[in-house]
Amino acid sequence: MNIYPDDAVILAPLAGFTDLPYRRACRRHGCVHAFTEMIDVSSLIHAVRAQRHMLARGADEPWLGIQLVGQDLEKFAKAVEFVNTLDFTVLDINLGCPAPKVTRKGKGAALAKDIDQAGRVVELAARRSRFPVTAKFRIQDEEDPGPTLRLARRLEESGAQALTIHGRIDVKVYSGPCHGKIIAAVRDEVKTQVVANGGVKDRASLEAFVAEAGAGPVMVARGAMGNPWLFEELAGRRGHAVTPEELRAEVETHVMEVVDYYGEERGFVLSRKVILDYLAGRGYPHVLKASVCNLSYKDNFEWLLDELAKGPATMR
Repeated sequence: MNIYPDDAVILAPLAGFTDLPYRRACRRHGCVHAFTEMIDVSSLIHAVRAQRHMLARGADEPWLGIQLVGQDLEKFAKAVEFVNTLDFTVLDINLGCPAPKVTRKGKGAALAKDIDQAGRVVELAARRSRFPVTAKFRIQDEEDPGPTLRLARRLEESGAQALTIHGRIDVKVYSGPCHGKIIAAVRDEVKTQVVANGGVKDRASLEAFVAEAGAGPVMVARGAMGNPWLFEELAGRRGHAVTPEELRAEVETHVMEVVDYYGEERGFVLSRKVILDYLAGRGYPHVLKASVCNLSYKDNFEWLLDELAKGPATMR
């Protein structure tokens, strides 16, 4: 039985972003399948209280996955045991994060290069988790599907019930083309459901990626940053650009939910990067973006909202 509908568009786990307010912004525009932020098993088992905001599931969330990153089997076992006490739909294992602070400890994309250990981690999780276990990783070679296919087969044999494959190798991080042909080759060879990931930022890029990677579920990540309307567009329900009024309303709702969730002082600080994502590529002047870096209380937030509603054309 497949984890996802064939036409699913899934919100990726984004470290530092996909908390409850962020997911709710995306859900307002059609997102159904979403993940928590990536959570390190070491920090989870040693500082559970500090993770409470990352672990929270809203009563209005019909589907929520949790993603763990790590490579130590003992720590993974403890983390899975704790996750079993919570309410999630699936447990995903991260084998694709390219951040040096992750890979230098043998986690994320580095773990994918150790196929045997990666298999042992997934096998342990699949054996102990009360939720279905999935895995997310990157292609291992841009031309030869063999290395990626060997990893996929090992994870499938280890109990992964879905495989999400990012179409870039780890050293490319988020730059350059996504190699959907490698994902397509894996789809043709494994029985486990395959989710294609990488580079989807609008309807045109979705259609091009699916044409190369093959039909099936797709995961979006950076394309949804500052653009929760992406889910409407990919579903064919939006054919026009976001208006200044729509932008103002969504930024206000999103930021106030962050403030309610974390408290005013921390909430406004955390919202700065969120607002900058909303402004990116929309033509607003640098001076307005610079003002976001000083956002710390409601009065200057109200001023910012008024400026957003004017639209970028009046601010040049």
